[in-house]
Amino acid sequence: METEQYYSHSTEDTENAGAALARKLIEKYHDAPLFVTLSGGLGAGKTAFTRGFASVLSPGSRVKSPSFTIVNEYRRGTTPLFHFDLYRLGESADLSDIGFSEYVENGHCIIEWSEYLNEDIPENAVNVNIEKSGDIDRIITVKYR
Repeated sequence: METEQYYSHSTEDTENAGAALARKLIEKYHDAPLFVTLSGGLGAGKTAFTRGFASVLSPGSRVKSPSFTIVNEYRRGTTPLFHFDLYRLGESADLSDIGFSEYVENGHCIIEWSEYLNEDIPENAVNVNIEKSGDIDRIITVKYR
């Protein structure tokens, strides 16, 4: 399993790390749907990372946390980007109720609070963990399966 790290000293750095990962994944996987899982505590920067990621895959989209809607769709790129937040679903998440497999098959997915996915993580998933290191610093660890 390949691992790399980014170090963030600001929200802008966290967004830049998301954009850098998106560019790298497009170069590596071309047009294949991407599946990225995000983990990290409350306020770690998962949505900021997603803003950067979306800036490459869906330029001009207004990214906000989908905490109350479960999924936000961004369609300004060649392939839709689906941004999930599973925090409110928790461990009782029944993703078939929201058509999760259809999202995975039809676009790029980035999932906040991915620890609630259980067995629903595809083999080609890229795992991102954002860890707070002080008030604003972050350590962003990316693991490729």
